[in-house]
Amino acid sequence: MTINKDQILINQIVKGDTSAFTVLVDNYKDLVFTLALRMLKNREEAEEVAQDTFIKAYKSLANFKGDSKFSTWIYRVAYNTCLDRIKKNKKHLNDVPIDEFTEHELKTIDNALQQLMTAEKNETIKKCIAQLPSDDAFLLTLYYFDDLSLEEISKVVDLTPNNIKVKLFRFRKKLASILKVQLEPEIIATYERERR
Repeated sequence: MTINKDQILINQIVKGDTSAFTVLVDNYKDLVFTLALRMLKNREEAEEVAQDTFIKAYKSLANFKGDSKFSTWIYRVAYNTCLDRIKKNKKHLNDVPIDEFTEHELKTIDNALQQLMTAEKNETIKKCIAQLPSDDAFLLTLYYFDDLSLEEISKVVDLTPNNIKVKLFRFRKKLASILKVQLEPEIIATYERERR
């Protein structure tokens, strides 16, 4: 959706056109659900949070000024709704223990990832991201899968772009420790096939 098309829909909704809201929900429901699922790690709760997100968005749509893209605004609503749900459920997610990684080790893991087929790689990364705490998974999803810029992410989570950059680096190290465990069997199998 372009910003203009979103704004046209928003104007129609504010004037009372509920069918325009259905179109807006259809355009963003998959993104909102995916982000909720990454944070909550529970399908039913993610579905409920996605619904709550769109209810909140509908009620406060008149306040959307268009200072940022609508997608950024709806991400922020979804993010805050997920945080509320986590606090409500008092979920305590375990941190992934990490060893110190050097830049060389991170690059080695990146190179190993490039050897996997793209679809296989994405599936492996998604499974590994699911093992991270909610905030880590959320930010990595926004940056690597939804291709949001640091500035766009900073508007969603209300942190500076530089702070996001530092967090992404730390989360990438955590992800690397998980990927290393996942990839080592794959690398060994590839090596053995090549030696035959």
